[in-house]
Amino acid sequence: MAMRRPGTEHDRSVFSRRSLVLFGAQGALAAGLGARMYQLQIVEGEHYAARAERSRIRPSLLAPVRGQILSRDGKPLAVNRHNYRVVLYRENTGDLTQTLERLSEIIPLPPLRREALIEEITRTRAFLPVLLAENLKWEEFAEVNANAPALAGIAPELGLTRHYPEGDYTGHIVGYVAAASERDIQRAGADGPVLKLPDMRIGKSGVERVEELALRGKAGLSRIEKDVHGRPMRELERREGTPGEELTLTLDLALQKYAMQRMGTESGAVVVMDVYDGDVLAMASTPGFDPNGFVLGWSQKEWVALRDDEKRPLNNKAVSGLYPPGSTFKMVVALAAMDAGLVGPGHSVYCGGHIELGSHRFHCWKRGGHGTMNLHDGLKKSCDIYFYDIAKRIGIDRLAEVARKFGIGVLPEIGLVDAKTGLMPDKAWKRARKNEPWHPGETLHAGIGQGYMLGSPLQLAVMASRIANGGYQVHPRLVRARDGERIKARSLRGTGIDKQYVDAVHRGMYGVVNELGGTAYKSRIALPGHEMCGKTGTAQVRRITTSERATGVLKNNELPWKLRDHALFVAFAPADDPRYAISVVVEHGGGGSTVAAPIARDVLLKLQFPKEIPEGAVPQGADPVFVAKNDDDDENEDV
Repeated sequence: MAMRRPGTEHDRSVFSRRSLVLFGAQGALAAGLGARMYQLQIVEGEHYAARAERSRIRPSLLAPVRGQILSRDGKPLAVNRHNYRVVLYRENTGDLTQTLERLSEIIPLPPLRREALIEEITRTRAFLPVLLAENLKWEEFAEVNANAPALAGIAPELGLTRHYPEGDYTGHIVGYVAAASERDIQRAGADGPVLKLPDMRIGKSGVERVEELALRGKAGLSRIEKDVHGRPMRELERREGTPGEELTLTLDLALQKYAMQRMGTESGAVVVMDVYDGDVLAMASTPGFDPNGFVLGWSQKEWVALRDDEKRPLNNKAVSGLYPPGSTFKMVVALAAMDAGLVGPGHSVYCGGHIELGSHRFHCWKRGGHGTMNLHDGLKKSCDIYFYDIAKRIGIDRLAEVARKFGIGVLPEIGLVDAKTGLMPDKAWKRARKNEPWHPGETLHAGIGQGYMLGSPLQLAVMASRIANGGYQVHPRLVRARDGERIKARSLRGTGIDKQYVDAVHRGMYGVVNELGGTAYKSRIALPGHEMCGKTGTAQVRRITTSERATGVLKNNELPWKLRDHALFVAFAPADDPRYAISVVVEHGGGGSTVAAPIARDVLLKLQFPKEIPEGAVPQGADPVFVAKNDDDDENEDV
């Protein structure tokens, strides 16, 4: 009988238990793997298949074509022009420095620019394009194409860029586009990714900004198959986006250009409105700026010159420039007094050159005075004393109430983001703003459009329009149609001022221009049936001291430019059947009768006679009508 080896049974038992544990662990692992595979392939199979598909096929947004902006007669104001550009694909390029040096022999690429490009290229994934230059001339683009075989990795491309054919003539109105900022992208919400597209630009000012959503359109979609490294292989599907809307403005381009040229080197604004439908036919702000500079880029010298110019060419003075309206406000003072039943057209006041209120003396612009004035003569000769008297009778609160009915101190409903409300003060305003009571002398200042009062040229045009149309609250508008569909004007609502009072003001404004002794008599239109009614205004920007009055008030040409008076004029024409209203403000221009009125006369003549202004349009001895230069039409390749 063989002897058992000691420990054998024990060892076998231990081995069996260990094997069982091992096999159990393996079985559990296999079961876990099987369960996980079941979960991945059966339960979540569709989810991961979709993820794999998305990794292989990536959708890309396509920038939509921006809508065009046209004048009322169909002339292009903002279009899309072919943009000839050059990009580089790093993975197809050998010696990067040598390639860029060769390219610089064809298109301008200074050494500093090449260094910056090399730094950018090295940070970019090799298969992604890097923009080297854009907005090339056709000759440069063609030469790059011809030399493409010798320029490894260089790819000429054709894109779109915004172009403004009329440049500084319409820069303030149309505005400009630029790349979206991070703030713009955040505010866009769901449209944020669209704004990140390389070709995408958004409106930053003017109509481009106000009508951004309509002009932008809807993005398209491209589905591209890529390899495991992310390189594009082929396009599987392409759905083009929806182009932006085409907008037609109310602007009369020929009149706009004429108004800009007529202002010349002056700083100021001209606004022309239709007194019934509110169409803004011209909105000239000078000096202007070329919005193409924001698309193509300014040089440092150009930008500093624009930014630091004392005449503020980047500001749209027509809507954001605020000025004391001066004597152009006197019609509203007269209407408020008659509406309150305090005076009638025959109310008379004696002007001896000044009146006193307490310890203060208030002067008329005419040192010796005008003598006895009624409403007609008070407007015709712009007598300050007459309007001091009736303003004192009205009181500031009643005057402010009527002024707002005529658009003063009310934000114009034109939509431009830089439009300002101006200021029509009253007692509540002064208590809230300065924590002070209103003083009677301040009412007298308001009676001649001075003191705290401020208005924009657009507000003055609105005021003139509402007087011209008999007292109806017409509102200005810039967009006339969308994609060819006409936008209706707002129905007119009355100001509540009796028409007989408005007619009395009409007669006074007629006298200003067309009767001997009127302040704008030398600037009248001499063609029967085409005369204008108007009102001159001169707004002081400095205080004239008592000592200066004693020694003689300095003339405007004796003062520095920024201390000279503003020149203003408002008018409408034709006198017997008003259709068009105009306001002219010339910053530090001097007298409204000598500077602003002739500009308004010429613009209204151009409006009534667009082809050729007939001989005899102005009286003998008056300044001749301004003749605009003809600009050659640019031949632009627009789409």
